[in-house]
Amino acid sequence: MDSFSTLIRTASHEQHVVAETSSFMSDLLGGRLGVAAYARYTEQLWFVYEAMEAGADRLAADPVAGPFIRPELLRLAALERDLAHLRGAGWRAGLSALPATRAYADRVRECAECWPGGYVAHHYTRYLGDLSGGQIIRDKAERTWGFTRKGDGVRFYVFEGVSNPAAFKRGYRELLDAIRVDDLEKQRVIAECKEAFALNTAVFRALGEEFPLSA
Repeated sequence: MDSFSTLIRTASHEQHVVAETSSFMSDLLGGRLGVAAYARYTEQLWFVYEAMEAGADRLAADPVAGPFIRPELLRLAALERDLAHLRGAGWRAGLSALPATRAYADRVRECAECWPGGYVAHHYTRYLGDLSGGQIIRDKAERTWGFTRKGDGVRFYVFEGVSNPAAFKRGYRELLDAIRVDDLEKQRVIAECKEAFALNTAVFRALGEEFPLSA
């Protein structure tokens, strides 16, 4: 019988591929969009991670979500440094969420407040993605727009507290396998994982409409 970490990865594979092959991400990673598009994307991430991390301290004691709350994963402070670099010191005044981003952040916040299993689904899709595919985005951003390697502008993708990403991801999957929920709840978590990818894809679609190079 497959482990839960295998089930969740397999079940969400199709949605994952759709998200990472969106026209916006393809154009961004292909170097066909300017730094303004990258800054706008980074801005949207701020809203999602603000929702992810606002309730993290409270969830740290939760038997289901608590084991996943790891300080070395937290991204909000790094995002804010990146936005200050990309937008200037007054970046907060110009911060605006796309409707798709608002829906995504609202769902994350709802799970953080009411459903620890659902929060784990969003935690998994975000942080493990940042540790994996996020490194491709960092490398492309450094090459395309000349950011200092692992410096301001790409700090969101730099996990200084994770010295061995491969080992960390193995440990994370072991936490998933040991999650303290029954089989029915595991199915709900998998469904929420798919929903997380769908919400993320909707943000990419909205960004693609704002920066329609592939049209």
